[in-house]
Formats: sequence, structure tokens, C-alpha cells
Amino acid sequence: MTAATLAPAAVDTQSMTGSQVVLRALVEQGVDTIFGYPGGAVLPLYDAIFQQDKIRHVLVRHEQAAVHAAEGYARSTGKVGVVLVTSGPGATNTVTGLTDALMDSVPIVCLTGQVPTHMIGNDAFQEADTVGITRPCTKHNYLVKRPEDLARVMHEAFHVARSGRPGPVVIDLPKNIQMGKAVYQGKDEVRHRSYHPRREPDAERIEQAIEMIARAERPVFYVGGGLVNAGHEACALLTELVHETGYPITQTLMGLGAYPGSDPQSLGMLGMHGTYEANLAMYHCDVMVCIGARFDDRVTGRLDGFSPGSKKIHIDIDPSSINKNIAVDVSVVADAVEAVGALLAAWRRRSNSVSRDKVAPWWGQIEEWRKKDSLRFRQDGAGIKPQTAIRRLYEATRESDVYVTTDVGQHQMWAAQHFTFEKPMRWLTSGGLGTMGYGFPAALGVQMAHPDATVLCISGDASWVMNMQEMSTAIQYRLPVKTFILNNSYMGMVRQWQDFFHGQRHASSYMESLPDFVKLAEAFGATGLRATTVEELDQVIATALATDGPVLVDVVVDREENVYPMIPGGAAHNEIKLSPEDEGQHEAISEEGMVLV
Repeated sequence: MTAATLAPAAVDTQSMTGSQVVLRALVEQGVDTIFGYPGGAVLPLYDAIFQQDKIRHVLVRHEQAAVHAAEGYARSTGKVGVVLVTSGPGATNTVTGLTDALMDSVPIVCLTGQVPTHMIGNDAFQEADTVGITRPCTKHNYLVKRPEDLARVMHEAFHVARSGRPGPVVIDLPKNIQMGKAVYQGKDEVRHRSYHPRREPDAERIEQAIEMIARAERPVFYVGGGLVNAGHEACALLTELVHETGYPITQTLMGLGAYPGSDPQSLGMLGMHGTYEANLAMYHCDVMVCIGARFDDRVTGRLDGFSPGSKKIHIDIDPSSINKNIAVDVSVVADAVEAVGALLAAWRRRSNSVSRDKVAPWWGQIEEWRKKDSLRFRQDGAGIKPQTAIRRLYEATRESDVYVTTDVGQHQMWAAQHFTFEKPMRWLTSGGLGTMGYGFPAALGVQMAHPDATVLCISGDASWVMNMQEMSTAIQYRLPVKTFILNNSYMGMVRQWQDFFHGQRHASSYMESLPDFVKLAEAFGATGLRATTVEELDQVIATALATDGPVLVDVVVDREENVYPMIPGGAAHNEIKLSPEDEGQHEAISEEGMVLV
């Protein structure tokens, strides 16, 4: 029996190896799952993992997938996801996943192997400057050169990853540091010297914000993934605040589920492919309350045309996000739980003096915009419209505790538009980086964290093949993820933009030699199904959901269908385009916010 298998109280902390220190720190930080891929530079760590039973290791088939799986685990649980890879190509293969986690504020600790310290800089076998390579795509990174620093660095890394705006942290571990003797320090003995993000809001700023909110006549709440990252309590407080004010709310792609999607005060998703009512409400509001969003270009459109007449309130835990893209009138740097709780308390103190009648005309205008039914589509004939596939899948799973991941492209937007989310942490997609290949490994991470839940991966034919090797991981660990490929034989969003902006010249966007997805699933040992008509669709969905183990469903959809609504790049919210059949009825919108009939 080694030190790694002993109860913490029985460990001789003076005789531990570096690998045992790493494992003990992980256990003390509450880690129960690691996603990784072994190699020579991390064999001491893998040996330590083999000799303990507190942490599961999930062997992925590619290091990029390890990070995405850890993202899925982290985003669905609120815990820090952990990755373990070897040096050189093992570390460099994580770069896409780390950048994805940085853009979408996902807490990850990535342990990378490194050549022994005395060989660093000698171009040794599988050596790479991991710290230099990952510096732009991590929140922070470390190269451990002394055994006595190892425990401190491990605990600091978790603090940095989960505190403030969450993000990925890399710890580069030379092989001799893993094998040498190291002294253990508990997490309570370690305090980061400088990084202590502010959590409590400034009381004066809260009063300024609530005064502005109370006086609004055309208000809108605008929330993003930062609210979801803050957890269920923050989302519950926001729901109370929105209900008590009676104001409308819209969510970014990353914020779906932060507020119940079926609630009548929800305007749906905002931005390039958001709803008509959400985008026009944002354009014409007089007070905007932004919580946990960073004014991404896919939301704002043309900056000088973004909500031009409004007073803007921005609540975010990351001070660097304030006034970065959009100048605001009131800023509150704080944790969302504390800030929204303070807003709710301040609203309740003055709610008796606030009349809901003044926002009645605003709601009347919003209801007029809603009548456009901007997500409407026409299901003609036997061929499957992709929107139909999403809606049928939603109807079949709406009573379940369902988690949905997606890849990136048209299917991602249709899933965001037509699958309604009532709870936070149930919708996982790659927003900031837009990473094809994210969805399936992320779903595996979710399923590891929630073994009894229904986990769906909605993907595209182009996206799924980017990490299709992870079906082998699903089989090995018996992860019953149900994957639905909306197969239109194109890189659909690329083809859509080529149609709109490049003279319908489909340069390298048609997938001429796709695999037979049913046979491919069977080759891995999974179940493969296919639907080519609407008549087949419901039965195939029912069969997939009732089947044990991983299932891959090839849903053959209309090749020419486009995602609407759409705000063209560089346009403002009031320049939103509806589907072609609606364009003839597209009214001009006045600067005063009234429909010109």
C-alpha cells in the first residue's frame, strides 16, 4: 500500500513523491474524475492513479476531447474539470480546448507532463514550451521547478480556476518533480498572495442601478453565461427579481437556462440568430440591465447601432469586461449571487412606489413584435426540416432531466432556438470560440457527472466527424449519450454565408464523402439509426431514447434550409432579417420604437 491509498490522516507527508502530492491535492480539492491520455512524461502520475481508488480516470482518444469532456463535466456540475496529458504533442493538443474554456469562462485545471528540469531547453524528445504556448489561452499557468512548490501550486491553481471569472489553468509538471520527494501542504495552509476577486457589490452602485431600473419605461434584462456560472442560487434570485419587476428578459446563447425559457416574460435568445422581439426590445429599450454577459459581437452587431438610446447597467465579476466593448452608465463589479441579491433587496425596499402601469405600453409593443413569430418555419412534404427534428426531440424529452450539448453551426442555432431550457447548466455549447468537435466529448463529460440523466448531443455531419473517435470512449465507459446528427451534407453555416455573401460559390463546404453513420456507429459497438422522413422521425427518436448504451442517429434533413432570423454581420438589431416568405411583410421600424404599418 502506498501513501496515495492511505487515509489523509495516516499519510507521512514527509515521504511523499510529487505524484502522490498531486493526487492528494486533487482529492482535497474534491476531484473525483480526471479526463486524460498517458505518455512517457506523466507515467509517474498514472502509476499513482493506478494505486488509488478515490479518483476515476477516463481515457479519451484525443487530448482535445479530454478538455472538452472536462468542460462538460465542469459546466454541468459547477466544479473544476481536470485534465491530465503528457508533454509535447499531448500538451499542444489541448490548446483548442483550453482556448474554448477561456472564451466561455469554464474552470479547468490541466496537468501537463514535461521533460525533466535539467533537460528543458535542450529540444528533448516530446519537449515543448507548454507555458509559452498556453499563456495566451489560459487564465494562468505554472511550470513547477521545485518539489517544495508543488502542493502550493496545485491549490493555487484551483483557486485561480474557480474564482472571479472562471477559466483554465495549466500546471506543467517535469518528470523529475513527479518522481522526487515533496512535502504536502493542505489547501487551508495555502493562500494566493494577490488574486482575490471582489465578490460584494458597492452599495452606492446598487442604489444607482436600482434608481435607474425603477424609473425605466422601456426596460430589458440581458443575461449571459456569467449568471449560469454563478450557479443555481444566482439564477433563482434573478428569476425572483424579473418576476417582481414585471420586466422583459432576454438571454445570450451562453445564458440559455439562466431564466425559464417558457416564462411569458422571456423574449428568447438575443443576437445574430435571436428572436425578433428580443432584438428589437434591445434596440429600443431605455434601460438595459446586463448581468454576466460581455457584449460579444454576435450580440451587439454594429457597435454604434447597439441600443442607441438606452442607459446601460453592467454587472460582472470581471472588471476588465466593464466598458471594454460598450460604454455603460453604471457598473457593478461583483459576484452575480451577491449583486442580484442586493438588487432584489433594494427593489423590494421601494417596490411600493413603483407602478407597473408605466411599462404597459412597452409590453404592448413587445407583444406586437411577438406576433411576427420569427421562429416560424414551414414543414412541407416528407423531407425533414432541421427545426422539426429539434422540436420533436424536445417534445420527446421535455419531461426528463435532460442535458443538451451541441457542436457549432446551423444545428447549434436551431437547437438554441427550438429547444426550450427551464434550468441552468442544462445547455452546453461552444459560444466564444465556436469549436466544431466540442459537442460529443462534452456530452461524455456530462454523462460521467450525471450517470442517470438523459444526455443529448445535437451535432452536424461536419462537426461530429471532428471528434468521432470518442465513440470508443463512450463504449469503454458505457456512457449512454444519444447523438443526433442533423445531416445536410454541408458545413451548413459556411454554405449559408456563401449563399448570402459570396455569390452562392460553395468553396469546399460540401462534404462529398461522408461515412455511413449507422455503419460507423455499429463498427464502434454502438447503436446506429437513421431517419429520412418525418414519418420515421418520431419512431427513431423513441427507439434511440429507449436503447441502452450510446446511440448515433443520422437525421437526414433539408440541405438548403437556412437559419432565420439573422442579423447580418455589421448590422444593427433593427436591421434583422426574417425568413424569405416573411420579408415581404417586414415593416420598417421607426426610431421611436413603434411599428410603421
